Amino acid sequence: MLAMPRKKTYGYLMLMFLVLSGLAGTPFSDALSKKERKFAADHMKTSKSDVQAAIKGLTEAQLNFKPAADKWSVQDCLYHIAASEKTLWGMFEGALKGPATPEKKTEVKFTDEQVIAMITSRENKAKTFAPLEPLNTGYKSLDEALNDFKTNRGNHIKYIKATSEDLRNRFVQLPFGTIDCYQFCLFISAHTNRHLAQMQEVKADAGFPK
Repeated sequence: MLAMPRKKTYGYLMLMFLVLSGLAGTPFSDALSKKERKFAADHMKTSKSDVQAAIKGLTEAQLNFKPAADKWSVQDCLYHIAASEKTLWGMFEGALKGPATPEKKTEVKFTDEQVIAMITSRENKAKTFAPLEPLNTGYKSLDEALNDFKTNRGNHIKYIKATSEDLRNRFVQLPFGTIDCYQFCLFISAHTNRHLAQMQEVKADAGFPK
């Protein structure tokens, strides 16, 4: 049997290593650092679990209590969170359809932490779009909305962990300014926390059913 040339032997051994280790054919990108991926995934996981904890064990009366006629209930907040998760992610996917535009980096004026803080804060009130009003979301029950939110958020966490897209060089124009697509993922999770805080406000109201 003829000996395999050294270069070919090395190449063959490397290929075998990749196949056995499961790395062959796996796309890899350093567009996002491991730290960035972990930070976003952890933030998305935490906001997801916090929402689930906030509604756990609530009665129908508690879920539907409104501090005032023009205020949202805990269930209303969940409907909005679940519908927004889909709508905002659709905006995110739309921003990824075009080519990367690194020249727009100078338009980004906010750090990741500032984006999170700005969206989470309820000091600045804003009226949502009509399709995202609780009554217009199409959800018929708490379970339907919660399951939709959990499924979508789970998929979005998987995405941020594995994507090879250059999220830092694609951008979304929002009313308060330009952010990159990585920051937009944080925006979506922070938006969940914004309405989680609203849920807590409802639960802290003096009239909240005991």
